Amino acid sequence: MKVNQLKAGAVLSYVVMGISNLVGLLYTPYMLRMMGQSEYGMYSLVASVVAYLTILDLGFGNTIIRYTAKFRAEGKVKEQETMFGMFIVLYMGIGVIAFILGMVLYLNIDSIYGNSLTAEELHKTHILMLLMVFNLAFTFPLSIFGSIVTAYEKFVFQKVLQIARIVLNTLIMIVLLEMGYRAIAMVALITFFNLSSLLLNFWYSKNKLKIKIRFGNFDWKFFKELAGYSFYIFLGAIIDRLFWSSGQLVLGAYIGTAAVAIFAVGIQLEQMYMGFSTAISGVFLPKVTAMATNEKSNKEISDLFIRTGRIQFVVMAFILTGFILFGHQFILLWAGDDYNDTYTIALWFFIPLTIPLIQNIGITILQARNQIKFRALLYISIAAASLIGQLLLVKKYGGIGCAIAIGSSLVIGHIVIMNIYYHKKQYIDIPKFWLEIGKMSVTPAVLGILTYIILVYIELNTPFRLALGIGLFSALYIPSFWLISMNNYERDLLYKPLKKVKGKVFALIGK
Repeated sequence: MKVNQLKAGAVLSYVVMGISNLVGLLYTPYMLRMMGQSEYGMYSLVASVVAYLTILDLGFGNTIIRYTAKFRAEGKVKEQETMFGMFIVLYMGIGVIAFILGMVLYLNIDSIYGNSLTAEELHKTHILMLLMVFNLAFTFPLSIFGSIVTAYEKFVFQKVLQIARIVLNTLIMIVLLEMGYRAIAMVALITFFNLSSLLLNFWYSKNKLKIKIRFGNFDWKFFKELAGYSFYIFLGAIIDRLFWSSGQLVLGAYIGTAAVAIFAVGIQLEQMYMGFSTAISGVFLPKVTAMATNEKSNKEISDLFIRTGRIQFVVMAFILTGFILFGHQFILLWAGDDYNDTYTIALWFFIPLTIPLIQNIGITILQARNQIKFRALLYISIAAASLIGQLLLVKKYGGIGCAIAIGSSLVIGHIVIMNIYYHKKQYIDIPKFWLEIGKMSVTPAVLGILTYIILVYIELNTPFRLALGIGLFSALYIPSFWLISMNNYERDLLYKPLKKVKGKVFALIGK
């Protein structure tokens, strides 16, 4: 059953990602035009500010998953129940702190953004901030149950819940936009669905998983161990916020909401791009934790790193090559001419991100081994350098300057230093990894160059022409990559499920 849940979780992760990206592709241009740059920029600005409060999680969500998986592997039921009680008490305290800090931000909006926002924008920003802080304050105490469901590897329930949330949220928001509602309605709806999801995770944990919780026995020695593990995940969360939210904050303070909107669309594309990779690695933490707990060899874990990286590269190489070739025209048709700079911003994210994305199982390995200190400390330094770079470049180069600072930091930290660390300290065979990726890269490199030369003489200035160009490129790329770059294991991952579906279809036809 576990294996089925793991496979189903990986498949459904891609279903969630596919639906989410499809909704983003179809709904986002409609939403951008209905809301306008100012309204969308204002929403993105407030969301990026509140995102900093999410780091108050302190990495405990990941800690719950890791230690629940560990206790289950060791058969320690009582310790698990005591840990749940500790975290509920802890998260209630964090929720109160988040609310207080949020209110401090709410009371200081005028002094922070008074010079770059209009009076009407400031008024709406106050309302948006209040709604988001309310959402966050209730999220913390209930978030433990989502972590429990993940630790028990009940991926099907979680992914189905995510699918329902994405679809319903989009449909209702379209109705609200047509009725004239804008950013405030969007945040109110997000708050409603967030609380509903949290309550459903609580119900599932209590009634389906039969989770029991022990209060009144706060084990400070054990908590110290948990805090030591969580602290560096907490630092990692700060890094993510510095990387992906600082740009909007800097642009909001120095330029205005229109620049924030253009940058925010680049961030949205970056999040879509990241989702294609994290959909796979996200379901592996319980498995890798069990491997580490049972002291599997370095070679077995290294082989998992390489195998997963190759699978992720199959997807990421196709998307990156396609975006480089067709992304600029796509953004102009999708978001509008006002978002011309978004293509350059997104490229500064996509290209350096590709390498850590095909290696993100490495983060899972570090978490399972409880050896994330080096990565967290390194990335704090890199994120700080990124912020300094943005402050230096923003006035002259705007959003592109912020993207250059972020992308350069990614190259230094995620690519150069972490690959050395994986090889020297985690005993992962990085040379073999790059040899495998290098062999797989021949097809996208050759086809990408040839297609670029052809596109110099062709204009893809209508949706039909763009779709036709992408379709023809895909029709050539996919079979070429299948035959030249993929091995038999990777082909079987795709072919066997298709073969099963084909068999069921023929069986139904036969009946």
